[in-house]
Amino acid sequence: MDGNIREIVKILYDKEAADIVLLDVSEVSNLTSYFVIATANSDPHMEALRDGILDFLEKHNVPVIYYDKGKGYDWMVIDCGYFIVHIFSNRGREFYALEDLWLNAKRYDVEEIISL
Repeated sequence: MDGNIREIVKILYDKEAADIVLLDVSEVSNLTSYFVIATANSDPHMEALRDGILDFLEKHNVPVIYYDKGKGYDWMVIDCGYFIVHIFSNRGREFYALEDLWLNAKRYDVEEIISL
């Protein structure tokens, strides 16, 4: 895991995202190497999480392949190629249960990442 992913986890934590999960999916998926998954408590919170991450990525010249630009979603994605950030509403997180689809992926201890 590189420093960009570590910083994104910290941004989500600092902006009070809930249930942050970091998965290394490189051994079980050809799509990407890492998933960062978090839950927002409202639409404005979801937008603030997205915008905070996008600000960081822009400042550090990390290319963004795609991100959801709209409002009112249950699931927003920021795709940077080697990692993808998934920001869910409470309803979306429960409905899609994304991390349950990747049970064989390595799961990092987010508390340990935040303390670094």
